[in-house]
Amino acid sequence: MQYVDGFIVPVPKKNLMAYRTLARKAAKVWREYGALDYRECVAEDVKVGKWTSFPRSVKLKPNETVIFSWITYKSRKHRDKVNAKVMKDPRIAGMDPKTMPFDAKRMIYGGFETFVKL
Repeated sequence: MQYVDGFIVPVPKKNLMAYRTLARKAAKVWREYGALDYRECVAEDVKVGKWTSFPRSVKLKPNETVIFSWITYKSRKHRDKVNAKVMKDPRIAGMDPKTMPFDAKRMIYGGFETFVKL
Protein backbone atom coordinates (compact mmCIF):
# COMPACT_ATOMS: atom_id res chain seq x y z
CA MET A 1 0.00 0.00 0.00
CA GLN A 2 1.07 3.58 -0.57
CA TYR A 3 2.73 5.63 2.14
CA VAL A 4 1.97 9.28 2.93
CA ASP A 5 3.91 11.99 4.74
CA GLY A 6 1.42 14.52 6.11
CA PHE A 7 2.02 18.07 7.35
CA ILE A 8 0.07 20.87 9.00
CA VAL A 9 1.81 24.26 8.99
CA PRO A 10 0.82 27.72 10.27
CA VAL A 11 1.72 30.39 7.70
CA PRO A 12 1.36 34.14 8.15
CA LYS A 13 -1.10 35.37 5.53
CA LYS A 14 1.41 37.99 4.37
CA ASN A 15 3.86 35.13 3.58
CA LEU A 16 1.51 32.98 1.49
CA MET A 17 3.11 33.85 -1.85
CA ALA A 18 6.60 33.20 -0.44
CA TYR A 19 5.32 29.89 0.96
CA ARG A 20 3.85 28.99 -2.44
CA THR A 21 7.22 29.67 -4.09
CA LEU A 22 8.96 27.47 -1.52
CA ALA A 23 6.34 24.72 -1.91
CA ARG A 24 6.65 24.68 -5.70
CA LYS A 25 10.42 24.36 -5.39
CA ALA A 26 10.08 21.55 -2.85
CA ALA A 27 7.44 19.77 -4.94
CA LYS A 28 9.75 19.78 -7.95
CA VAL A 29 12.59 18.25 -5.91
CA TRP A 30 10.42 15.55 -4.30
CA ARG A 31 8.85 14.63 -7.65
CA GLU A 32 12.29 14.47 -9.35
CA TYR A 33 13.36 11.88 -6.78
CA GLY A 34 10.24 9.77 -7.20
CA ALA A 35 7.40 11.02 -4.99
CA LEU A 36 4.10 10.03 -6.60
CA ASP A 37 2.16 13.11 -5.54
CA TYR A 38 2.84 16.37 -3.70
CA ARG A 39 0.00 18.58 -2.45
CA GLU A 40 -0.14 21.87 -0.54
CA CYS A 41 -3.62 23.07 0.45
CA VAL A 42 -4.55 26.37 2.12
CA ALA A 43 -7.37 26.47 4.69
CA GLU A 44 -10.69 27.58 3.27
CA ASP A 45 -13.34 26.09 5.57
CA VAL A 46 -11.46 25.38 8.79
CA LYS A 47 -13.12 26.37 12.03
CA VAL A 48 -11.58 26.56 15.49
CA GLY A 49 -12.94 23.68 17.55
CA LYS A 50 -13.69 23.70 21.27
CA TRP A 51 -10.98 21.15 22.07
CA THR A 52 -9.23 20.19 18.84
CA SER A 53 -9.01 21.48 15.29
CA PHE A 54 -6.43 22.33 12.63
CA PRO A 55 -6.08 25.90 13.98
CA ARG A 56 -5.67 24.70 17.58
CA SER A 57 -3.16 22.03 16.58
CA VAL A 58 -0.65 24.66 15.38
CA LYS A 59 -1.62 27.40 17.86
CA LEU A 60 -2.83 29.53 14.97
CA LYS A 61 -2.48 33.29 15.41
CA PRO A 62 -5.06 35.77 14.01
CA ASN A 63 -2.82 36.83 11.12
CA GLU A 64 -2.11 33.24 10.00
CA THR A 65 -3.72 30.49 8.00
CA VAL A 66 -3.26 26.72 8.00
CA ILE A 67 -1.57 24.77 5.23
CA PHE A 68 -2.41 21.05 5.01
CA SER A 69 -0.06 19.09 2.79
CA TRP A 70 1.00 15.60 1.91
CA ILE A 71 3.48 13.67 -0.19
CA THR A 72 2.61 10.20 -1.50
CA TYR A 73 5.06 7.35 -2.08
CA LYS A 74 4.88 3.72 -3.25
CA SER A 75 5.77 2.44 0.24
CA ARG A 76 7.61 3.36 3.45
CA LYS A 77 10.81 1.97 1.94
CA HIS A 78 10.31 4.13 -1.15
CA ARG A 79 9.66 7.19 1.08
CA ASP A 80 12.89 6.60 2.96
CA LYS A 81 14.88 6.35 -0.28
CA VAL A 82 13.28 9.46 -1.78
CA ASN A 83 13.74 11.52 1.40
CA ALA A 84 17.40 10.49 1.74
CA LYS A 85 18.04 11.89 -1.75
CA VAL A 86 15.93 15.01 -1.17
CA MET A 87 17.73 15.90 2.05
CA LYS A 88 21.09 15.77 0.24
CA ASP A 89 19.88 17.92 -2.66
CA PRO A 90 21.42 21.42 -2.39
CA ARG A 91 18.05 23.03 -3.22
CA ILE A 92 16.69 21.62 0.04
CA ALA A 93 19.80 21.11 2.18
CA GLY A 94 20.84 24.72 1.62
CA MET A 95 17.62 26.19 3.02
CA ASP A 96 18.03 28.27 6.17
CA PRO A 97 15.29 27.52 8.73
CA LYS A 98 15.54 31.14 9.93
CA THR A 99 14.35 32.45 6.56
CA MET A 100 11.38 30.11 6.13
CA PRO A 101 8.04 31.87 5.52
CA PHE A 102 6.45 29.89 8.39
CA ASP A 103 7.14 28.86 11.99
CA ALA A 104 8.69 25.41 11.64
CA LYS A 105 8.50 24.89 15.41
CA ARG A 106 4.71 24.67 15.13
CA MET A 107 4.68 22.36 12.12
CA ILE A 108 3.05 18.97 12.71
CA TYR A 109 4.13 16.07 10.53
CA GLY A 110 4.19 12.31 10.39
CA GLY A 111 4.30 9.26 8.14
CA PHE A 112 1.19 7.19 7.49
CA GLU A 113 0.47 3.81 5.91
CA THR A 114 -2.52 3.84 3.60
CA PHE A 115 -5.33 2.06 5.45
CA VAL A 116 -8.21 2.40 2.98
CA LYS A 117 -8.06 3.31 -0.70
CA LEU A 118 -11.10 3.06 -2.95
